[in-house]
Amino acid sequence: MILTVTPNPSLDRTYEVPSLDRGRVLRATGDHVDPGGKGVNVSRAVAAAGARTTAVLPLGGAAGILLAELLGAHGVDVTAVSIAGQTRSNIAVAEPDGTLTKINAIGPELSPEESALLLETVAAGAADAAWIACCGSLPRGLGPDWYADLVARARAAGARTALDTSGPALAAALTARPEVIKPSTSELATAVGRPLSSLADVVKAAEELRALGAGAVLASLGGDGQLLVSAEGTYYGTAPAAAVRSTVGAGDAALAGFLLAGGAGPDALASALAHGAAAVQLPGSAMPTPADLRPDQVRITRNLPLDLALTDPATP
Repeated sequence: MILTVTPNPSLDRTYEVPSLDRGRVLRATGDHVDPGGKGVNVSRAVAAAGARTTAVLPLGGAAGILLAELLGAHGVDVTAVSIAGQTRSNIAVAEPDGTLTKINAIGPELSPEESALLLETVAAGAADAAWIACCGSLPRGLGPDWYADLVARARAAGARTALDTSGPALAAALTARPEVIKPSTSELATAVGRPLSSLADVVKAAEELRALGAGAVLASLGGDGQLLVSAEGTYYGTAPAAAVRSTVGAGDAALAGFLLAGGAGPDALASALAHGAAAVQLPGSAMPTPADLRPDQVRITRNLPLDLALTDPATP
C-alpha cells in the first residue's frame, strides 16, 4: 500500500474557453472539477494502476467534502483530518492551443492542534504502508521542518518515504534522510543555489543533495527525460511522447510509477518514465492506466550524456 500525504490539497476547477480575453465576459465551452494536489495525484495514479492507496488529507468545508467524494470515485481511500478552515479551490482556464492559465488559492491556515493531528494520523497509517509519499507545498501554520518531522516518524514506524517538495521544506527534510526525493531541475537549482544548464550540472547537484541526506534523487528534466542518482548507481532515461496534451500531474504520475516498481534501480526509473510519458498525452490531470503505458519505448542508460544541454536551463 502506498500512503500519500498532501498538506495543502485543492479542488481544481477547469474552464475551457476559445480564447482568454482580459476584461471580457467569457463563455466556457466545457468545464470539469478534479481533486488536486501532488500527493492526491500520486494516489490517483496508484489507484489507476490497480494498486492500493490511501490519501491522508486535511479537509474542511464543502470543498473538502467534494474532494473526498471525487477521490472515492477514483478508487482512492481517504483518511481525512478535519480542519476549521476551508479546503482551497483553484481555477484553471484552458485554451485550445494548450495554454493553461491557473489561479491557485492560498489555502487554509492549520492550527498547531491540526498540524499535530495530521502528523499523528500519518504515523498511525505508516505501519500498513510500503511507501509514504509526502508531496506538495506546506500550508500556512506548518513550519518548514514539518516534513522532516513526518519523515522521522515514518522511519520510526518502519515505512520508507518519498518526498516531493521544494525550498526550505526540502532543505529541512534532508536532515531526516528520506529514501527518495523527486525535484525538478528548477527545484534542484534552488536547492544548490546555482544555475543548471547540462546533465552534468544536474548529476552534481543530485550528488550534493545525497550527501546532505537524501537516499536517492529522482530528478525530472522535463522533455529531456529523468535522472536517478542513488547508491546503486546513476541512470538516465527518456521516453517519447507522441503529442503533449497536458503536463499537469505528469511528475506525480512518474513518482507513482517509480514507487509502484519498488522505488529503486533502473526498473523503477523505467516505470517512472513510462507513467510520465503516458500522463502528458492525456487531457487535464488524467492519470494513466496500464493500457496507456508504452514501456517498450523507454530507454535507460548508465553511459550518461553529460554534455547534454538542458532544453530548459534552470536558475535558482
